[in-house]
Amino acid sequence: MAKTKRAYVCSECGADFPRWQGQCNACAAWNTITEFTIPKTKSALGSVGGGAASSYAGASTKVQKLSEVESKDLPRFSSGISELDRVLGGGIVPGSVLLLCGDPGAGKSTLLLQSIGAVAGAREALYVSGEESIHQISQRAKRLSTPNIDKIQVVAETSVEQILHHIQEQKAEFVIIDSIQTMTVAHNESAAGSPSQVKESAAALTRFAKTEGVTFMIVGHINKDSNVAGPMQLIHIVDGLFALSSTSDEKFRVLRTSKNRFGADSESCFFAMTETGMKQVKNPSAIFLSRSNKNHAGSVCTTLWEGTRPLLVEIQALCNQSLTEVPRRLSVGYDSNRLAMSIAVLARHGGVMLSDMDIFVNCVGGIRIEETSADLSVLLAIFSSFKNAPIPQDVLVFGEIGLNGDIRPSANGVERIREAAKQGFTRAIIPKANASRSLPGIEIIPVEDLQEALGAFERVAG
Repeated sequence: MAKTKRAYVCSECGADFPRWQGQCNACAAWNTITEFTIPKTKSALGSVGGGAASSYAGASTKVQKLSEVESKDLPRFSSGISELDRVLGGGIVPGSVLLLCGDPGAGKSTLLLQSIGAVAGAREALYVSGEESIHQISQRAKRLSTPNIDKIQVVAETSVEQILHHIQEQKAEFVIIDSIQTMTVAHNESAAGSPSQVKESAAALTRFAKTEGVTFMIVGHINKDSNVAGPMQLIHIVDGLFALSSTSDEKFRVLRTSKNRFGADSESCFFAMTETGMKQVKNPSAIFLSRSNKNHAGSVCTTLWEGTRPLLVEIQALCNQSLTEVPRRLSVGYDSNRLAMSIAVLARHGGVMLSDMDIFVNCVGGIRIEETSADLSVLLAIFSSFKNAPIPQDVLVFGEIGLNGDIRPSANGVERIREAAKQGFTRAIIPKANASRSLPGIEIIPVEDLQEALGAFERVAG
């Protein structure tokens, strides 16, 4: 009989502890540490148990010189959804393991069902469900008018050993696992969804994918802090991590890359959730620029660089006389620390004192700004609201603000301006270093420091 050992693991972050304690030192959560009894046996990476895994459990390896290893481009195949292919880095790499996580109801299963329908036309595809019955999956597939529905294999199973047996039996090349939190391996006595079960199941599937060339797309849950549920090892094991979320108005879905071994790790794409499934949004800038025809003070348009393409968004700011001793500083979608920095720079180098004002900043459409190119647009939006002077809607603003008041250039400036010109913008207040090339159809207003930026604002605002 195999010896066992006890493990104490936090269900929120997956941190391990030698004994039980009330609070997790890693994530500060209370009463989340659970005791598990784990038999001492080989890892699921080497042995999952049962004959289904025998073909890869003992696979031999050999040491080679790096110079002797054949270098070749990774072959890819399409997911059937062009926007998803772009986020994946140009398509799906055979033998890769991709993790798709998101809130309940975000559309993870719907998106993957649409994708497997397209893939099944050229490859053997298997849909493994650990949460829904095959009848529910069939009903959804028919409602979505999923293509190649007669070629998609489906099974309701949670045992990893049985799943690997079905994959070999059906000779499946593309497999969806829905979801990893329901999967179990036989040698682990923990309950499904526990950190050890999630880690061992993901490790077994990944090992099988790398040795047999089978592609896995795995659905994952998130916890209350919007992080991937389960141990951190899950993120390290998979080749790609993608998060599906909703915009603030719930009309659109945003798919973002957090990790991708085969492409950019900052890519994103947009979908519209409809009764017939997820519809691709080819021009997301048009979504976030649907403004009224009337100019409003505190509204400025900027361009963000999302992975490999520019995205035009609207920044809104509101300055209001504070009724409390400590004025409020609130930002949605923009880093609160950079907001405090912008206010300080505006006071020191622009002579605009806002110490008695409540200041609110919002990025329209639920977009989160992860780069510094929006600094100048946020600052001018605050200044516009403070002066109650609207900026014309045909003016684009971008640039990074330094603590000494200088305006620093942003990467891919030409591409940002070209995208703005396509959307009808005719003027752009940008860093001088980004104004080295003139583009037809748009007037460039270069600025080097904050004083020049405020002067440009006065000119365009009239």
